Amino acid sequence: MKSERPLILVSNDDGITAPGIRALIEAVSELGEVVIVAPDAPQSGMGHAVTISKPLRLDKTDIYESLVAYQCSGTPADCVKLAVDKVLHRKPDLLVSGINHGSNSSINVLYSGTMSAAMEGAIEGIPSVGFSLCNFAYDADFTAAKKIVKIIAQNIIKNGLPVGTLLNVNIPNVSEKDLNGVKICRQALAKWQEEFDERKDPNGRKYYWLTGKFVNRDKGEDTDEWALANNFVSVVPVHFDLTAHHSISFLNGWELDSVLGK
Repeated sequence: MKSERPLILVSNDDGITAPGIRALIEAVSELGEVVIVAPDAPQSGMGHAVTISKPLRLDKTDIYESLVAYQCSGTPADCVKLAVDKVLHRKPDLLVSGINHGSNSSINVLYSGTMSAAMEGAIEGIPSVGFSLCNFAYDADFTAAKKIVKIIAQNIIKNGLPVGTLLNVNIPNVSEKDLNGVKICRQALAKWQEEFDERKDPNGRKYYWLTGKFVNRDKGEDTDEWALANNFVSVVPVHFDLTAHHSISFLNGWELDSVLGK
């Protein structure tokens, strides 16, 4: 009996018409049966938000011709939830999210809608990966990124991923010939040093515009930020268990029961 082709769910946060998701679809289309469920408008920076206060719309679209594709009015996490519950006929063998326009390295993983789609996939037990290209331009060149996507997707389909683990893949904005390779990394200890620019609207009311700069004080050569700065593709294994296991013994040293007289 002939086995089924791998089922691949595709999503993103830049919206279903973004060039990045088209590049992602092209990269994985030969590897299995592709189904797309993505936001109908950009949802960058939404993190793992889900829609609970208004109806969700899920509309079939022929934007990708012969492929099954749906556009969703919700967040990236909503897209994956709806895909699993309402669209797919079985559990996917792989979820790919992206290709994001811009980096999702280090602390950005917490804010990223791209990574939250992949995270939701991992929560559902689907081997999942988020891809990002370090180029915010709408007309970015995804040629090298597509090759990286295909290689990593093939490996996940073949080898799987540890339970509860997903991958955060960031690709430097260089040509294929200038890529130095792929590095398995840890997430750099870096953050946004944020400021809010105070402005006034035409009616004289104050409003604020988020500005600031990215600060990396992590000098390790095993981080995603180091890899990208040195033209390596960074691959960071991520998990959704946020327990700080190394802190449990420290907290057990607190005299918490004394409050209850025990």
